[in-house]
Amino acid sequence: MSDVSVHPDRLDAVAEWDYEADIVVVGYGVAGVSTAIEAARAGADVLVLERTGGWGGAAALSGGFIYLGGGTALQKALGFDDTPENMERFLMAALGPGADQAKIHDYCQGSVEHFDWLVAQGVPFKEEFWGEPGWEPPADQGLMFSGGENAAPYNTLATPAPRGHLPQMADKHTSENGGGFMLMKPLIDTAATLGVRAEYDVRLQRLILDHSGRVTGVVAKRYGKPVHVRARRGVVLATGSFAYNQQMIEAYTPLLINRPAAAIEEHDGIGIRVAQALGAQLAHMDAIEVAIFADPQVMARGILVNGRGQRYIPEDSYPSHIGQSTLIRQNNEAFLIIDETALEEANNTVSSSAAMRSVPPAWVAESVEELESEIGFPAGILQATVEVYNRHAKDGADPLLGKKPQWVKPIGTPLAAYDLRNRTGGFTLGGLRTDLDSRVMHVSGDPIPGLFAAGRCTSGISAGGYVSGASLGDGSFYGRRAGRAAAVS
Repeated sequence: MSDVSVHPDRLDAVAEWDYEADIVVVGYGVAGVSTAIEAARAGADVLVLERTGGWGGAAALSGGFIYLGGGTALQKALGFDDTPENMERFLMAALGPGADQAKIHDYCQGSVEHFDWLVAQGVPFKEEFWGEPGWEPPADQGLMFSGGENAAPYNTLATPAPRGHLPQMADKHTSENGGGFMLMKPLIDTAATLGVRAEYDVRLQRLILDHSGRVTGVVAKRYGKPVHVRARRGVVLATGSFAYNQQMIEAYTPLLINRPAAAIEEHDGIGIRVAQALGAQLAHMDAIEVAIFADPQVMARGILVNGRGQRYIPEDSYPSHIGQSTLIRQNNEAFLIIDETALEEANNTVSSSAAMRSVPPAWVAESVEELESEIGFPAGILQATVEVYNRHAKDGADPLLGKKPQWVKPIGTPLAAYDLRNRTGGFTLGGLRTDLDSRVMHVSGDPIPGLFAAGRCTSGISAGGYVSGASLGDGSFYGRRAGRAAAVS
């Protein structure tokens, strides 16, 4: 990326405009389309610039979870009580340290209205709950726990409520008309009916400023040729994360070097960099979401131990919490210990993670002592861990970490171990600091005139932690804010 100059151009140096609009949105994922809809509804002429050959971004390829709560119509229809205050208590605990309380409060207070807005745009949600551990439902169920709300320690801090809202799929094939596609398609159709224009294969290079320092357009490239786009009211950056910018990963999130996941290669941080060139403030650039590539159904029925043979997290927790803890706090070392009976039970359950089960255990043994030796643990280490776990598990209890009783059973024999070392990957959560109107903040604390941003190029509701659906949730929520604010700027 060092060969691309991100220094802004001056308005008076532009001889001719290739395109003009009131609002120029850069990126046509969920944040960009939500921006475009609200800006157009506010009366603005909107042009979206998308670097690829079509709309969708990472959102269209995602599982499609949108993290919403506080008493949505879907929650109520399925018999779950929730309030904005309860949702906020959970998110402040789960998304820290350093979570933006004002933004989380704002998001929780507006969550029910945002769900209703999505439905009004034609996004479908099936009134069916999926209550098993998993990355996503195995079919087209519309609601599930997607943030560890019902696992320790969070189930003691706030009343558990499922908030993973999943658009109904026409045919269950992730990345092929999956949940993300079923979220994006109605929004794109809505934008089209509102007259939103889109230009594709246009790559952002830098911003354009007038004599007062206000953002008034962008310089881009299409097929190697420069493109100048005038923005009469404002520019909205919706360009995604920096998960595929090697220099930025090395500088800010070195734990993700060579392990990007759940993002697209177009997430190269350009939106962050062009705003930095204007003095934009950044936040939580070290924050990462981490997936661990293991079946939640299997993890919940076994015990996870680190490189010292010790348990370190409730195995029924949200898989991303397990991934973050493994990569960040356990040196990316994890082993899943499970007995034959529990493994057979897990393999007989319906799950969206069935593909993960095709990988056999790395070790099998007739005793814990034998398994311990096979893995290479010092003698007695794993035996002590299993002995303590089993001592309490015979009573259905886990006083050490608080795994729910339904998953707590003594580890028997024969048993096996999965090698989960280096089985993690993730994407970046940090980015531009924005206010509640999605204005990009200068390092001075003032908003940069004419510049707005939403989605993973910003620091949203997530800081140190993550919940599935936070990216599509705050991207669409604050995309809407950006559209409305830019339209009246």
